[in-house]
Amino acid sequence: MRSIIGEIVNESTDLTLMDMEASIEHMSRGTVRHIDKLLVVVEPYYRALETAGRIVPLAQELGINEIYAIANKIRSADDEQAVQSYCSNHHLNVIAMLPFDENVLAADRAGQAILDYNRTSPVVAKLTAVADLLQRQAAA
Repeated sequence: MRSIIGEIVNESTDLTLMDMEASIEHMSRGTVRHIDKLLVVVEPYYRALETAGRIVPLAQELGINEIYAIANKIRSADDEQAVQSYCSNHHLNVIAMLPFDENVLAADRAGQAILDYNRTSPVVAKLTAVADLLQRQAAA
């Protein structure tokens, strides 16, 4: 897996986004050592935040300097504050706050991607903004 990711990253000028399992295994095995940016999806729960906190130093040891958080399933100002506070204390820049969205659950039950299920969903708008940000950074 390390070799495949290395080939994809080193031989392409395109933006490649990979969705990987939520764990520190990719860090400890060095699977992601060739990437430029790491997006860590966090939820406003202690265990999810603690996992993100363990990922940051492992990613830095692999030479990944651009590490960003995307907060997911945010239901309240308290959730947002918990994520911001934790991430700030662990040198993790939050680039998006995705609201909890019933459309995501409905799309999953329908066996569809949220983009196909409801293009006007609040989550789709936020993710579109993240994609635009990443494309601007890649072009720069």
